[in-house]
Amino acid sequence: MNRSTACVGCAGWSLPRDEWPHFPESGTHLQRYAARFNAVEIDSSFYRPHRHKTYQRWAASVPDDFRFAAKLPKNITHTRRLREVEDALAAFLDQVTGLGGKLGCLLVQLPPSLAFDRTTAQAFFSDFRDRHDGGIACEPRHASWFGDSADALLKRHRIVRVAADPACVPQAATPGGWTDMVYHRWHGSPRMYYSAYGADELDALANNASAHSARGTQAWCIFDNTALGEATRNALGLIARLQNGA
Repeated sequence: MNRSTACVGCAGWSLPRDEWPHFPESGTHLQRYAARFNAVEIDSSFYRPHRHKTYQRWAASVPDDFRFAAKLPKNITHTRRLREVEDALAAFLDQVTGLGGKLGCLLVQLPPSLAFDRTTAQAFFSDFRDRHDGGIACEPRHASWFGDSADALLKRHRIVRVAADPACVPQAATPGGWTDMVYHRWHGSPRMYYSAYGADELDALANNASAHSARGTQAWCIFDNTALGEATRNALGLIARLQNGA
């Protein structure tokens, strides 16, 4: 994928019925989704494992320039809280590498209760980097992750800090960590997973993504406000703005 092209999509490829006219009638849900979007975030990998050949099948069904982000399993981030996860991480990476060159990024979403601990974070991200050289984004949700120490650690390991909406603290709304990529995760605001974003918000995101792309920084824009299908509508709206030169 050209680094000047923003990766735009949703958390999952489910399509709301009232948006079906905007997509091809034939093909699997993923194939129809990939006809309009160039990226998707695999959220289901957080809840359950998928076989290597399942990832291979998904990769084979989308265009060459399509990219997947995959969310690390809950067992690693929430249950074990980044500790003693070497075997679990190795198993996940073995599965997800079935995506081949269409694997664009791995997402580490941390629980809101997980405070920054330098020793734990250093051990986890160092091991992660030794095992995986591709894109990694981290979405921390505890205020302690937004200080200089945590930011420096993320930069050292080439980890992008997600720019999230709504933001748990003001700093969470802007990208942090490694600066060679940005990863926006918009969950819906004011009601998470439900609320749609308006024209002004999409205009601002389009301008931001375009500015990063113009500088050669790959920009990911993922909508997670999927409960009522607003993610699909917002992602289509963002693509229209980017195509119109926002």
